[in-house]
Amino acid sequence: MAARRRINPVEGRAAVLAWCADPGVKRAEIAVAVRYSLEELALQAPGRSVEVRVPPFGAVQVIEGPTHRRGTPPNVVEMNAATWLALVVGDLTWSEAADSGDVQASGGRADLSAYLPLVRRPG
Repeated sequence: MAARRRINPVEGRAAVLAWCADPGVKRAEIAVAVRYSLEELALQAPGRSVEVRVPPFGAVQVIEGPTHRRGTPPNVVEMNAATWLALVVGDLTWSEAADSGDVQASGGRADLSAYLPLVRRPG
C-alpha cells in the first residue's frame, strides 16, 4: 500500500528549504519539514521493515522486508530533527551521522544510506 500524503509537497519542500536557509526556523516549520521528508522517504522506500523515528515530530515505517506490526520493531532508526534534516539535504552522510553517534540504529536493515539525501540543498 502506498503511503498517503498528509503534508502538501509544495509546503513541505518549502519548509525544508527554509530550514536550509536558517536552521533556527520556528518549531512549526521544522515539524512540517520533518513530516514532509518522512513522507518522501516512505514514498521512495515503501515497506514496513524499518521504523524511522524523529521525535517528537514523526515516525514512519519503510523498506520492504518482514512486516512489523506490534511492539518495538527489530529495525529502528532514531535521531533528532537537526540530524534528520541534515541527512535529508545531504549536509551529512549516513556514515558520518552513524559514526558521530547522532543516529541510533538497530537491526540489520537499519541503514538508510541508499535513500538519502531526499532533497538537495539549493546552490
